[in-house]
Amino acid sequence: MIKSMTGFGKGEYSDGKRIITAEVRSVNHRYSDINIKMPRRYNFAEEKIKNIVKETVKRGKVEVAILIEAVTEDDLKISLNTAAASQYHKNLNKLKEEFGLPGSIDLALISGMPEVMKTIPDVDDEEEILRSVEIAVRDAVDAFDSMRTKEGAKLAEDLAMRAAKVRDDLKKIEKKAPQVSKTYAIKLAERIEELIGKEIEIPKDRILLEAAIFADKANITEELVRLDSHMIQMDDIISKSDRSDGKKLDFLVQEMNREANTIGSKANDMEITGIMLEIKSEVEKIREQVQNIE
Repeated sequence: MIKSMTGFGKGEYSDGKRIITAEVRSVNHRYSDINIKMPRRYNFAEEKIKNIVKETVKRGKVEVAILIEAVTEDDLKISLNTAAASQYHKNLNKLKEEFGLPGSIDLALISGMPEVMKTIPDVDDEEEILRSVEIAVRDAVDAFDSMRTKEGAKLAEDLAMRAAKVRDDLKKIEKKAPQVSKTYAIKLAERIEELIGKEIEIPKDRILLEAAIFADKANITEELVRLDSHMIQMDDIISKSDRSDGKKLDFLVQEMNREANTIGSKANDMEITGIMLEIKSEVEKIREQVQNIE
């Protein structure tokens, strides 16, 4: 079973004091990279969140966003910054005296200045918050993984279709390949005859020797077998494996390209070359799709 590296999931949980919303999204990445975005006051939960994500995600750039909203007074406390209030009072008085400004510096004015009075979450009970955050994150990860699995199924279907097409084309080449050396021997004899005329007899054993040398250089049997084997291995990974293995598929695609290039360079036949261009096009599309697999 393969999974896409891209996906999105959302989870929400309320413990009566607060509402926790978790969102998980990911994009392609060569390795595993997990980033957590959440209020700094709750940073103690970051490692727990990462561990939950790692249980499911093996590769990809993952972003987890956590929003925590208080719904009762029990989860809030008012912070008074007397140092900031003192500085505001001192500077406002100085400003009033310096410019001879009217007006009073009262409680309403000072308390309304930035950073003097703040409502902040009460996080005394970290264990309780961790439990609530975990529920929201696990729900988000489950939804996220469900989407990746669905996308993975589509990728698997596409890859299986392309592998089948490549294998069909390989059979065409396998059928055509033995005729290449025979055609070469005939064309060689015709070319020699064209150059020296019919009066001089051409040694057949020499023609056969040249054809044999050509056949050896143009032999693509091993490459055809290996490329076909790679297609079978890819099909096994996407249909029979119990885990998503994008790295292994990456390696297989590199080997596919290697064999395809070798076949194309050795074939020395227009028909085979044409088929190989189609195969290389399919291998490139396979490579692009594999980049999306975890």
